[in-house]
Amino acid sequence: MESGRMIHWLNLVACVLLLLKAEGSLVPLTLVENALSKGAVCLDGSPPAYHFDKGAGEGVNNWIVHMEGGGWCKDADDCLGRKDTRLGSSNQMVEDLYFSGILGNEREYNPDFYNWNRVKIRYCDGSSFTGDVEEVDPTNKLYFRGARIFSAVMDDLLAKGMDKAENAILSGCSAGGLTTILHCDNFKSLLPSGANVKCVPDAGFFINVEDISGTRFIEDYYSKVVSTHGSTKNLPSSCTSKLSPGLCFFPEYVLSHISTPIFIVNSAYDSWQIRNILAPGAADPSDSWHSCKLDLSKCSHDQLSIVQGFKKEFEKAVSVVGDSSSRGMFIDSCFDHCQTESQETWFKSDSPHLANTTIAKAVGDWFYGRGSFDQIDCNYPCNPTCQNLVSDLKDHPGI
Repeated sequence: MESGRMIHWLNLVACVLLLLKAEGSLVPLTLVENALSKGAVCLDGSPPAYHFDKGAGEGVNNWIVHMEGGGWCKDADDCLGRKDTRLGSSNQMVEDLYFSGILGNEREYNPDFYNWNRVKIRYCDGSSFTGDVEEVDPTNKLYFRGARIFSAVMDDLLAKGMDKAENAILSGCSAGGLTTILHCDNFKSLLPSGANVKCVPDAGFFINVEDISGTRFIEDYYSKVVSTHGSTKNLPSSCTSKLSPGLCFFPEYVLSHISTPIFIVNSAYDSWQIRNILAPGAADPSDSWHSCKLDLSKCSHDQLSIVQGFKKEFEKAVSVVGDSSSRGMFIDSCFDHCQTESQETWFKSDSPHLANTTIAKAVGDWFYGRGSFDQIDCNYPCNPTCQNLVSDLKDHPGI
């Protein structure tokens, strides 16, 4: 009986491994050692890193550069909490990372980008790659050098063939999605003038809205992030000349200053934003929102009404995308956070759909000019293609 169970278990493991092999691949870590001489280092002073899967065939001169997410840190104590983790040190990063979704290497699962050069840049600075403070506090030995990391990694990729790019996408998830927005024009400026360069931020459209206590918690938080990391000089000056630097960390205030084509992928009920912007712990000392924040089906009538109000605020904020053909958006009503990295939400038969279209098809059609896409979903829980999984957000720390 025991041997039979063991054989059954081994068969299940084998099936899972075969499925993973079919839908994606493991890609090794590359350390950018020469970044050390430029002071382009993680919070702990270790070198930055990325994972790189080379393109082939017709995709050999096409590039996707995907920025990892993982929140931010607003002050020295906050950043010290990340310093000895993968979000603050390349010494703590895994050697091999699984690529799937927009980074997948199989045509069946990533039809438009499977044979491109696909890169995932690891996140270890806590500022969405905007920080640059020369001084290092001798007591905490923290380095705030996110903008330098971005430049150093780009230099490394340019030397590996990205300087010959014909098509390129800067993408990213969560804090990496915000990086994509903030660095979109910068990325384009690094590539050949004739290249087709566009940006696809995923779950990076964080909005400036009151929380359930009536406080703009996220506005104060972003202001502290920008101040701690010395980010102002790396935000669009056309924005910071009119608004406080902290506000220029919000996509709704900087998007009008971006000229590169951009496609926003986001949920109007983003699970991270519901948990950390709408109902952060500081605004809910009694923890009455605990169940609702994990699963919208557990919200009370009054809580769901507030959540629907958040969606209205999101729609208002994202309206700055406008109706230009160079821009697009896929804003679904799924209770989710980051949908381009996961095969389940990027491109499968049961992936989320808007206008009978998957995220992968919407992005691919827009990038190649096969069609425009500019859709905002109906109100939760209207979309039957949403998986609306219980939110754990283990890879995206709260604030």
